[in-house]
Amino acid sequence: MTRPLLKVLLFPALLSLVACASTAQQAPQASAPPDTTRKPVATAAPAPAPLPAEDVTRYRPVFAAPKPLPATAAPAAPKTAVAPTAHVNPQVEQRLRDQAYTNQNVKYAQGYRILVYLGLERDKVMAIRRTIIGRYPDETDYIVFKSPVYRLYIGDYLTKLDAARGLARLRGLTPKLELEPTQVLLNKNP
Repeated sequence: MTRPLLKVLLFPALLSLVACASTAQQAPQASAPPDTTRKPVATAAPAPAPLPAEDVTRYRPVFAAPKPLPATAAPAAPKTAVAPTAHVNPQVEQRLRDQAYTNQNVKYAQGYRILVYLGLERDKVMAIRRTIIGRYPDETDYIVFKSPVYRLYIGDYLTKLDAARGLARLRGLTPKLELEPTQVLLNKNP
């Protein structure tokens, strides 16, 4: 009975000894590889000569020299640059006007709104709305009711950066805020 117990106790001790022996510091070797040894730095030593470059002339393209002008030909008069008179021709200008007119009729664009409240209580959604509009009167608010859930959205932000700024402003007013991608109103003035 003592022999198996002795084996059980000695075997882990033997394993720990082997592990310690394998991780113990070893004596430094007699010679280290030459590329890992540190060489003393000389202060006034000249820089080593660069290796000779490989000859790549055979890969470079060769162009024929231009033909010389005949002696009888008169030198050409220097050309003067012609200043442009109309940078945009009438067709391009008409297309730009058409595009501007089309853009005036666009009312919605893809953007972001902040979901401020999602719940069942109408009184609570109205209280949160009054708090936010009281502090930030320029913000647009939207209350959406899909029975039995009320949702309160704030803002019409075209970029995620603008929406994140609005989110940071509203951070302390409500416990939970979320950005939601949606179509937003572009021109708030009728």
